[in-house]
Amino acid sequence: MTNTAPVSPLLTPYTSAALRLPNRIVMAPMTRYRAREDGTPLPVVADYYAQRAAAGLLITEGIWPHRRGQSGWRIPGLETKAHVTGWRAVTEAVHARDGRIFAQLMHGGRQGHPRSRLLGDIPAGPSAVPVPGPVHVKDGTAEAPVPREMTAQDIRTAIDDHVAAARNALRAGFDGVEIHGANSYLTHQFLADNTNLRTDAYGHDRTRFAVELVTAVAEAIGAHRLGLRLSPGNPQFGMFERDPAPVYRALTDTLNPLGLAYLHLTDNDDYPALADLRPRWSGTLIANVGENHAPTTRYQGERVLTEGHGDLVSYGRAFLTHPDLPARIAADDPLATPVDTEHLYTQGARGYTDYPTLAEERSRTATGASLCQAR
Repeated sequence: MTNTAPVSPLLTPYTSAALRLPNRIVMAPMTRYRAREDGTPLPVVADYYAQRAAAGLLITEGIWPHRRGQSGWRIPGLETKAHVTGWRAVTEAVHARDGRIFAQLMHGGRQGHPRSRLLGDIPAGPSAVPVPGPVHVKDGTAEAPVPREMTAQDIRTAIDDHVAAARNALRAGFDGVEIHGANSYLTHQFLADNTNLRTDAYGHDRTRFAVELVTAVAEAIGAHRLGLRLSPGNPQFGMFERDPAPVYRALTDTLNPLGLAYLHLTDNDDYPALADLRPRWSGTLIANVGENHAPTTRYQGERVLTEGHGDLVSYGRAFLTHPDLPARIAADDPLATPVDTEHLYTQGARGYTDYPTLAEERSRTATGASLCQAR
């Protein structure tokens, strides 16, 4: 009997001027702490991303562009030759399985602590406003330091560091780069009300840093190889944006003509960014609806596509525990495998590359049933 069930829109190919993808499922960037102390990704990282290469597009965990922007211990970098070599093993493993992978560049800004930074120094952000509450450090927790306010030269250096790291990403074999402008990191800190108290040009126009940064990286590696992630109104780590709409509309309008590979946008309960900004963005839009919510389901992703709020949909937690997520969606699997939270941020394979595929689960079930019948 022929299966006439309609194909999920998530599984249909997508083509743009910059992207040719076999499906519309994107693996969202997720911090996993699988790097050496110097920021070089561990060998198991190649296995992790290769397992998930059936995604339309993989986006890596946040990678610091220079140790000046390091936000935490054992978060990977893209500064040194060792970093480039380590990431080349990852991209080669993904490409061997016909996958596509972008590197997310994540400058911590005010995020970080001297006890978790290779430089051992106080981090710098747009203004001297600390992260609320204690922060994780390599040997426990500590009070968040008051960050140093960035000078004009610091800002120029941060942009140059992103440019250098983006070039390193291409040397490492990445198909492109995503700038992390979301979730409380440096670019978001310039955009938000409570972390940007500056009285200079970067304070009067809170989009200025993001525009300068994106423009500089686009000029260095090509706009078609560059994406940007934004999370308007995201309150993580004490961020506050009283009225995100005017800021993000202005930013979207300014960046839209550049011809970026994509805009990766997270929705918010208080500000429906996808519905508001989609009409202002003429290029590819990756939608994320799971941030600060339950994990995104197949049906939520399909609704984003059918409502026209995105061209692609990024999945985070579902990809942690289901390395073959496109196959699971095709099979209408309930995506019920729980996250191994005990090993989520450890350095080994457990809780990282040991989640089974649907085929492996079915094989184990069949083997178990056969053993029971043999008894």
